[in-house]
Amino acid sequence: MAMGTRQDEQPLLWIATSDLPTAPGHPFYARLNTVLDAAGFDAFVEAECRRFYAAVMGRPGLAPGRYFRLLLLGYFEGLGSERGIAWRAADSLAIRRFLHLGLEDGTPDHSTISRTRRLIDIETHRAVFTWVQTQLVAHGLLRGQTVAVDATTLEANAAMRSIVRRDTGETYQAYLTQLAEASGITTPTREALARFDRRRKKKSSNQEWTHPVDPDAKITKMKNGRTHLAHKAEHAVDVDSGAVVSVRVDGADVGDTTTVIETVVDATEQLERAGAPHRLEELIADKGYHSNRTLIDLHALDVRPYIAEPDRGRRQWRDLPEAKALVYANRRRLHGARGGRLRRQRAEYVERSFAHLYETGAMRRTHLRGHQNILKRLLVHAGAFNLGLILRQLTGWGTPRGLRSRLGALTRLITRYLGLLAPRWADLPGTTPLSVPVSTYTTDDLGGALPA
Repeated sequence: MAMGTRQDEQPLLWIATSDLPTAPGHPFYARLNTVLDAAGFDAFVEAECRRFYAAVMGRPGLAPGRYFRLLLLGYFEGLGSERGIAWRAADSLAIRRFLHLGLEDGTPDHSTISRTRRLIDIETHRAVFTWVQTQLVAHGLLRGQTVAVDATTLEANAAMRSIVRRDTGETYQAYLTQLAEASGITTPTREALARFDRRRKKKSSNQEWTHPVDPDAKITKMKNGRTHLAHKAEHAVDVDSGAVVSVRVDGADVGDTTTVIETVVDATEQLERAGAPHRLEELIADKGYHSNRTLIDLHALDVRPYIAEPDRGRRQWRDLPEAKALVYANRRRLHGARGGRLRRQRAEYVERSFAHLYETGAMRRTHLRGHQNILKRLLVHAGAFNLGLILRQLTGWGTPRGLRSRLGALTRLITRYLGLLAPRWADLPGTTPLSVPVSTYTTDDLGGALPA
């Protein structure tokens, strides 16, 4: 066979459609499209988004079904930015088939995706999240009787060095320079200011400082010990199936006991809109959610709590005597066999949703600003997580990575079996040994195009 060489060729003016490159499609996204098309996803989102588009005038915009598929792609492919989503859509033929784009169609730019996100309001994104929950109910995967609640921090798309004082608008750098000069440091350098700032006891607070571009980002200490601007994401998860029932975004400086009641109310409304077979009756949470007022409010909502109790020593009930019986009843439930089992389920299911949405889903550091924009992405990400539960019930894998790992295990099993049979085949009369070692086969030899 002769070696081919690269030549500078003039682009063809016309090309036959039979000469265009084709791809078999990704098996995961093909099955996901089958589920969405069977449930009428495109017709639903087009009806919900019709009021955001002009009837006859204007340039054709990004179709609603294609826009929400792009956001689903961000979750399944682990792409946190809209630039990354646009690049992945333009790079993969299999993703084009998932988006219902032909080879003659151009893929949407990242600015088109962001403009469509700003155009469509948050209630429409929430309606898509609710639509996915109705599919969970139809497949028998959502009960809603027992819900676990927990919160985590998301790193904001804002830098600490850009914060300004609320009263004067002075930057943090200028503020540090004044303090350093007042302490006797003349013409302080950047390194000297950093050392001076580390030695200070009281540094910055959200009452004094804010970010000029993203005021929703709050100063907080992350889990790794760094101080950063961040947001707080709170999940309510059904412990019977692991499905995400409610997603909320608040300031990182807002305590858990302040937001838990709003999350319970939102989860109750979501279950009613989705047509869940049960109402919310039980709540599981860690000790950060325990307070007298929380137990009183949950009792008023007719929700039975299983909230871990911190060690507060001997309690006094003069201020809130009505909380005494509720605290003791919650304590008895926690020490029972069911209480221990529910606490283990809370740690398993809620942390799993955090890992999928924020670690592998690449939303731990947000590329958006403002709670409204972040919540739009989180609602679609949570909907994609719930769609993964449906696909796991139908096929056994809920993400492209899960499919790849299963194919990898199958390939290893086949190659091992072929390796055991290879010596026997070589001993048969009229046969020759295998020309290619069986260990060289990969998962790409099974099923065509697989994700890299």
